[in-house]
Amino acid sequence: MRMCSIASGSSGNCVYVGTEATHLLVDVGISCKRTVEGLEKLGLTGKDVDGILITHEHADHINGLGVLSRKFEIPIYATAGTIEAIKNTKSLGDINEELFHEVSADEKMILKDITINPMRISHDAAQPVAYRFQYGKNRMAVVTDLGTYDDYTVESLKGMDALMLEANHDVNMLQVGPYPYYLKQRILGKRGHLSNELSGKLLSRLMHDGLKAVCLGHLSKENNLAELAYETVRLEITMADNPYKADDFPIFVANRNELSRMVEI
Repeated sequence: MRMCSIASGSSGNCVYVGTEATHLLVDVGISCKRTVEGLEKLGLTGKDVDGILITHEHADHINGLGVLSRKFEIPIYATAGTIEAIKNTKSLGDINEELFHEVSADEKMILKDITINPMRISHDAAQPVAYRFQYGKNRMAVVTDLGTYDDYTVESLKGMDALMLEANHDVNMLQVGPYPYYLKQRILGKRGHLSNELSGKLLSRLMHDGLKAVCLGHLSKENNLAELAYETVRLEITMADNPYKADDFPIFVANRNELSRMVEI
């Protein structure tokens, strides 16, 4: 099973997850053109995509969905609340009703040789989820856009071989930055986004000997820096009350506009 971020950040998100037989996208928050270009770099075309999994309806996760789904007639998977919100997003244009397939948190579904298990997340959207994937004994997850985490989150993500995890903002950069007060409060709130520090703290609870790669994603352009996210998360892991250090695991940051390194497990 493989995972690669095609684009990641507050301006647009799209992640590829697949095997030799199955090719999936998590969110299409960039243009159809950029999505297809990213797929081509992976040796794929839009026709190869078996499904698009949508986490929630915010623009940076669905901007390219209408054009991409119409062009290639790709099935769309999302919760009932998210599907309703997508249908009410006029900018996407008309999407064939038959392309929508409803998913529910903690109810597994199988697409060819990948088992997909959505999980609840805390975010200010209609009915948001993150996605866990299993192929044989291999497991990975794409988890962004959560303002906080709890024991459910930790239990849901235990035993993953690879993770893409949000490290959205540096709290100090956000507090002194240009955003209006209400937006700062939204991002910092429990239905906002995960800070670098919280990302590191969550990751510290998920460490295990079988963890092979961690990709930090959904970084804010205005309120974070890749180096800052990387070092803050590493520091939290090293300071945590567990036997692991940051150097024990490959950690890297997904690029905003370019393909990340490929994670293969």
